[in-house]
Amino acid sequence: MNRVVHPIEQESFRRLRARLDTSHFAPLSRAVVERVIHSAADLEYAHDLVLDEAELAQAHAALHAGAPVVVDVEMVAAGITRRETVCRLRDATAGPGLTRSAHAIRLAYEEVGPGALWVIGCAPTALEELLTLGASPALVIGLPVGFVGAAESKAALRESGLPAVSNVSEKGGSAVAAAALNALLYTPLSLSEEKQ
Repeated sequence: MNRVVHPIEQESFRRLRARLDTSHFAPLSRAVVERVIHSAADLEYAHDLVLDEAELAQAHAALHAGAPVVVDVEMVAAGITRRETVCRLRDATAGPGLTRSAHAIRLAYEEVGPGALWVIGCAPTALEELLTLGASPALVIGLPVGFVGAAESKAALRESGLPAVSNVSEKGGSAVAAAALNALLYTPLSLSEEKQ
């Protein structure tokens, strides 16, 4: 089913592209970079994001083949508009040395197992927990935000060697994490088709 793009969104992307040349990015990378920038109105993401086209291509195929999507918080889930997601935060509890967000990741992994796409936009501890699980993800979109642990958890994600989308700085958040996943959802399986 083709996605109908609202004229306001079309104009927003036109203005984005008038201010920033994204033509040097490979197709899926460009889709992710542009949608993340669009979600935050922050052109600096073009230089802050870390992604790999081959990893995105594999994740794109897995996503369109029905791989589960796991999110750390309901705010991320609310931003993903074309796919059901798994969020176990409501079922989770904090304990000694374990945040509620980290427990939610454990619960979600018990539910979905390997091969899922993980979208973490809020809690650095959720991303840290995911890195301990041996989850074999299709992709980790690790874009938690904050002054405590966010940049460090994203650096750990990059060092892990897992297929990932992350960024170097402390910024991030639910909207940009959801936008990165939506970019893959909205891009048709045939990259020769018009994107958006």
